[in-house]
Amino acid sequence: MTTGLHPGGPPQDPRPTGNHALPQRAQAGPAPLHADNRTRSSVITARAAASFDPVGRSVATARSFVRDTLQGWGFADIVDDAVVLTSELVTNAVVHAGTSADVLCLRSDEGVRIEVADRYPEREIPLQASAVNMGSPEREGGRGLQLCAALAGHWGVEYSPTHKQVWFQLDLPERPVGTRTAGPSLPAELLPLADGRVRVAVVQIDRVGSISAWNEDAEDLFGYAAEHVTGKPLTDLAAWPHTPGTSTGIVEALQLSRWEGSYGIRAASGRVTPVYASHLRVRDTGGEPSTVCLLVRDHERAVLQTPLRASATDTTTSSEGQATDPFEVFIGSPAPDDLDGLLQRTVERARDMLDGDSAFLLLATDDETELEVRASTGLPSARQRFARVPVEAGPGRYGSARMPAVHEDLMVVPGAVPLLGGTGMRSVVTVPLKVEGRLTGSLGVAAESPARYSNEEALRLQFAADRIALAVESARLGELERLRRGSLSFLVEASDLLAGTLDRDQTLALMAQMTVPTLATWCAVYTIADQASDPYLSYVLHEDEERIDGLKALLSKIAPPDPVPTPGARVWPAPAEAAHQAALRTSMRSLGLGDRSPVSSGIGTTLATAAAVGGETVVLPLVARNRVIGMLTLGKPSDEHFRQEILELAEDLSRRAALALDNARLYSERTAISQSLQRSLLPPELPHIEGVEVEVIYRAAGEGNEVGGDFYDLFPIRDGAYGFAIGDVCGTGPEAAAVTGLARHALRLLAREGFGGPAVLERLNSAILDEGARSRFLTLLYGELWPQEDGSAVLKVVCAGHPLPLRLRQDGTVEAAAEPQPLLGVMEDLELYEQTVTLDPGDVLLCVTDGVTERREGTRMLGDDGLTDVLTTCTGLTAGAVAARVMRAVERFASDAPSDDMAILAMRVPGLQVD
Repeated sequence: MTTGLHPGGPPQDPRPTGNHALPQRAQAGPAPLHADNRTRSSVITARAAASFDPVGRSVATARSFVRDTLQGWGFADIVDDAVVLTSELVTNAVVHAGTSADVLCLRSDEGVRIEVADRYPEREIPLQASAVNMGSPEREGGRGLQLCAALAGHWGVEYSPTHKQVWFQLDLPERPVGTRTAGPSLPAELLPLADGRVRVAVVQIDRVGSISAWNEDAEDLFGYAAEHVTGKPLTDLAAWPHTPGTSTGIVEALQLSRWEGSYGIRAASGRVTPVYASHLRVRDTGGEPSTVCLLVRDHERAVLQTPLRASATDTTTSSEGQATDPFEVFIGSPAPDDLDGLLQRTVERARDMLDGDSAFLLLATDDETELEVRASTGLPSARQRFARVPVEAGPGRYGSARMPAVHEDLMVVPGAVPLLGGTGMRSVVTVPLKVEGRLTGSLGVAAESPARYSNEEALRLQFAADRIALAVESARLGELERLRRGSLSFLVEASDLLAGTLDRDQTLALMAQMTVPTLATWCAVYTIADQASDPYLSYVLHEDEERIDGLKALLSKIAPPDPVPTPGARVWPAPAEAAHQAALRTSMRSLGLGDRSPVSSGIGTTLATAAAVGGETVVLPLVARNRVIGMLTLGKPSDEHFRQEILELAEDLSRRAALALDNARLYSERTAISQSLQRSLLPPELPHIEGVEVEVIYRAAGEGNEVGGDFYDLFPIRDGAYGFAIGDVCGTGPEAAAVTGLARHALRLLAREGFGGPAVLERLNSAILDEGARSRFLTLLYGELWPQEDGSAVLKVVCAGHPLPLRLRQDGTVEAAAEPQPLLGVMEDLELYEQTVTLDPGDVLLCVTDGVTERREGTRMLGDDGLTDVLTTCTGLTAGAVAARVMRAVERFASDAPSDDMAILAMRVPGLQVD
């Protein structure tokens, strides 16, 4: 891949130039057939380009290139759409068209234009004027243009004689400018308390997020001098989490026109100072944007927070002198960019409007059977967030969700509003949020005192809910669409990663790493070896590495979840209960209320583990080929819940992960079978031959999942006589293994029956031909060895189509020790003969398979001459040293891994030993 980044300046057209015919242009999408060049005519502020080779891995590389480019430009809102579209278009180029792909990203004031060009112009896209079905979304290919039509604001196709280019433009979402509201005037006794000297830190942040101004109050509040922080990113000092119930991070907050909320600043002392912040986006005279941040201590938030909290009887007065509901000010203001911000502001204003102690908002599921907590104030929001309660009437159910309801005292009707159980709230008013008669949510305000609310407050809250319901539903649908697109991008990446490995342990690690922390705080994977086996805890991961050991110890002490094949996530309460019990026992021992055993030094670890797994835990079955092969367990920390969209995404991921895990299992089994079969085709051990050194090196090529065709053998025939063989069957796999096994066992049997070398090979040739279509031709070097009393050795060899054996003499000369004869498995009538060779003391006989002599590096091949040159350097070496030197020379001859099996058999006659 080659890339280039050119900030600013006009873009250079990557298309070829010259005297070409005018390119054809096809415009698809909602616009008419004319070319849409608005992106070309706008000012290009940055450009990034890359080229990708026509290989499968280029698709993932292209996605990463586009993601990094757009995130670097600050366009996080459109990253997911751009990644999905680029993935499809690059796949069409490098996989389906089989050409390289050029990707060009152009940034302008209007948005981002991405162009994907390939070198297959013959694959034309029909013009829009003709009614053409571009394919089904369920097809493997052909979805690129459909996705462009669905996601892009503008798109099109351009042709030239050598290139085809598909482009699309993604427009940046408009961010409404926030407005402020004024609170009512209050008596002095109702004004909020503050320190005698209120310090307001004024911090200015430049366009890249770095601190450019830092006033004296900021120095007093946080202990940093201006010169120590100027130029540093605010994110280095900001300690999130942010305002409870919102999803806006510090980076996003700095990009908004206005933002209010609370977070922490890490002071020079190392402690985190909670602050309430008000951000205002401004622009200097040169047009450069920056953000002015006003910060006060969190307990002094009334200095900046808008609007001020008023009593239920207070009203604001319009310019015409008519009293208006303070909540109407909020209703008329532009909604925040994100759903969570809108919901959080809604509950805060609802609480203030009715002078309540807490407020909450729940959103309904698509089938209106459950409500999910999405925002609250005055309640432990982290504990309640994403909790779900059924709508229908009954114990523990939210029966009053479909119509306004006032509960004067929850002590009288406990469980009427399940969300408020154990919170100390006594009176509550709830109203539904409806759009076109359909229940979309519920809004409630509660107070700690009984009989606080009447029907009048219910009507006021219902009026506000009716005004905000449509905005909430619109924001919710927008969030679901963003989640859907983000989920599609996530699953594309996950599928690529899971398909890229067949290693079981790596697949388990990928499953966990993709879910933590994206989908869950912690994850555990259970595997099931077979139907009769119990689930086994195979992998545990937590976003905090220090919690992994404690989590693993906790899960190992409880029974695993039942392997139920029913699809979907189901709640598993056992980890939270076990963590709670462990924390309780530890706390009692520390107080001396439990057993008298000494208090463990790991109290902190136990309590931290309990907090880490104390939230909702769900189990998703891993089903592959109609069998449960494991369970994927996801968990949240104390009292947190999963949202339904995350569970649906986790279910999609579990299906892909299950298939990848089962494929890894099958691959491992196949590899184990192949390796076992390969071992069975080789002798278990070599016999000791008095007066002869023997060394064998065998290297199988490939990934270990195929049986090779090379083999060797050395075996006693009778007293004082030994048979040896080295051969190579054509091909690999089961057919080659069958011929290998036949050859090896036939050689031993026939040799021990007293047949000579030619007779042994001729009968083996007949046996191979009897296999018919399953037969494979075989090259074989077979010999018989007789050590002599004078220290020499006599050999009778037959070389049937095999690389000739080489003899190394004491003086360093090398010569062939046999003549070539026809290979086996081709002709029926063979007339073979044997040759006698005498090895003098110090001589070496080297036998190899063609994987050694045919070792290649480009157009060069080691060959017989190269092997001879290596052997001439082995004078005086032992048989083991000779074999090792030859193998090193073969491996160093080429940089690539060997593509063929290699076997080396070295025999040396050391001579008589003199005492």
